[in-house]
Amino acid sequence: MAETTKTRGNRPPKGFRSAERGWPELHRIPHPPRRLPLLGDVLGIDRHRPLQDSLRHARALGPIFRRRVFGNEFVLVWGARLVADLADESRFAKHVGLGVANLRPVAGDGLFTAYNHEPNWQLAHDVLAPGFSREAMEGYHGMMLSVAGRLTDHWDRRLAAGRTVDVPGDMTRLTLETIARTGFGHDFGSFERDRPHPFVTAMVGTLGYAQRLNTVPVPLAPLLLRTATRRNAADMACLNRTVDELVAARRRSGAGEGDLLDRMLATAHPVTGERLSPQNVRKQVITFLVAGHETTSGALSFALYYLARHPEIAARARAEVDRVWGDTPHPRYDQVARLRYVRRVLDESLRLWPTAPAFAREAREDTVLAGEHPMRRGAWALVLTPMLHRAPEVWGPDPERFDPDRFTPAAVRARPPHTFKPFGTGARACIGRQFALHEATLVLGLLLRRYELHADPGYRLAVTERLTLMPEGLRLRLERRHRPPEGARHTVPLDQDEPAAARRQHPAEPRSAGRCPVRGAGD
Repeated sequence: MAETTKTRGNRPPKGFRSAERGWPELHRIPHPPRRLPLLGDVLGIDRHRPLQDSLRHARALGPIFRRRVFGNEFVLVWGARLVADLADESRFAKHVGLGVANLRPVAGDGLFTAYNHEPNWQLAHDVLAPGFSREAMEGYHGMMLSVAGRLTDHWDRRLAAGRTVDVPGDMTRLTLETIARTGFGHDFGSFERDRPHPFVTAMVGTLGYAQRLNTVPVPLAPLLLRTATRRNAADMACLNRTVDELVAARRRSGAGEGDLLDRMLATAHPVTGERLSPQNVRKQVITFLVAGHETTSGALSFALYYLARHPEIAARARAEVDRVWGDTPHPRYDQVARLRYVRRVLDESLRLWPTAPAFAREAREDTVLAGEHPMRRGAWALVLTPMLHRAPEVWGPDPERFDPDRFTPAAVRARPPHTFKPFGTGARACIGRQFALHEATLVLGLLLRRYELHADPGYRLAVTERLTLMPEGLRLRLERRHRPPEGARHTVPLDQDEPAAARRQHPAEPRSAGRCPVRGAGD
């Protein structure tokens, strides 16, 4: 029987667990043609875009398939019925594998990379979850506005100079400064630099290295990646050094305002009284700085790409901003949640390109997936989120079409649960989900109100992979917007299928059956 993350003696798993150890009827699952002895399914493989390479195979092989690379077998899943079964928390749990496990040397037992049996995960989750409550989010709103102001100042300077803007680069600057300011009281000075902050360079390096480790045979990795391994060690040292300096400064000053770092340093578990160790504090800070900005910057970049390519959608979103925010220079926290169409634009961007594009689930006990595929305890599968989000039985015959109205309240209610998973699933879904959505909706609203966005007609979307996804080489030309007269702004109708009482109270988007039970957040 395959090992699970909670084996005899509570030992952590050892190494990679190939699929033949946990899937008794593996032969029933299709694989790509032209499989080679020893090497496996490597013909035509794209080492630089393994996720997109898997999407190509998914379209040909169906909702569950397998790939063999250098002796290791993987099972990949994207069918809606299969994913819904994997979301059953009573039978399945998060599996830390593939690139995520490769990040453990730097992130250790942080919230994202911890194994299920490691106690620091639950301790950190319980200590930090209040940092994402509504009250905490309202406290972050002013700092988010301040950082967004630095972005628009930067874009105004580019516009005045007649230059285009580097969307992925600037969104990375924005989101790094936002999580650093709100979570840790730190300023990286990203908008004052000509080049990315060394922390960002090191982060990109570690993510890229973690992905490369999956593309070479394990015994040959020290030889084939010798130079990359040395560079990765330097990148990890930079991340650790940056975070150690940040934490040391806080300990010296004691000047926090109840942010995430204060919680990590001073808050005891409400039941056990335990506190995070200094080593775990470092791992959690790195986790939040990396995960707290990398995925959000990608989500914003894809959303801006689609807005620039669909001016009619941008106009509708812009009209909503005018109607809801009016002339207020600094929108309030509650006004951001009222940008329902802007939020749909964001959700539709995350549907097509979820920036954390896969998550793995493992069987808690022997079971049968969707009544068809036997799995032993510890067997795992990788969910391809972009393909789940393109499943024709859920999203219709044209799933590649960008259409924010897929996320009207009526459309959301009509869909089966567990079909939209940009933040993972279950108790260990992203703890910062609401933080990211508020930040991204706020920023899109501010940019739409200020600028007309123009894409280069010759640009074709290329997606770069470093465990996360990002549009490659996306630049936009800006035009300072001339806002219409006051009487012309109130042209966007309210959602007609939304109850009047709900419209008055302006709640968040309808709760999905797949949301995490703790404040819609997890890890």
